[in-house]
Amino acid sequence: VQLQASGGGLVQTGGSLRLSCAASQFALDYYAIGWFRQAPGKEREGVSCISGSVGSTYYAESVKGRFTISRDNRKYTVYLQMNSLKPEDTAVYYCAAYAACPASDTDSMFPAAYWGKGTLVTVSS
Repeated sequence: VQLQASGGGLVQTGGSLRLSCAASQFALDYYAIGWFRQAPGKEREGVSCISGSVGSTYYAESVKGRFTISRDNRKYTVYLQMNSLKPEDTAVYYCAAYAACPASDTDSMFPAAYWGKGTLVTVSS
């Protein structure tokens, strides 16, 4: 299972970034793909997830209404469009493969089955 995140960078508060996760066909065929993040000195936080079957999505409460996850199976890529960014969104973002997306906010996104190297997102105030 190959997963490679890209698209991070420095952006001002209120700005936007789009992260990309290049995934292997095997990952897209058999796993839900999601994003989690980890800020310095903080615990990992599940951010969003999209299933492979019907494309149902999950968002953490902290990003609902601001982030949108999507997948393009023809390009073997999952995207995370991040709008209205806040300084608290600053973190290393990882894309990961899951057996399934969380069904509710009480479900955890951890552990992930696989994950790749992260991409750093820095939101300046």
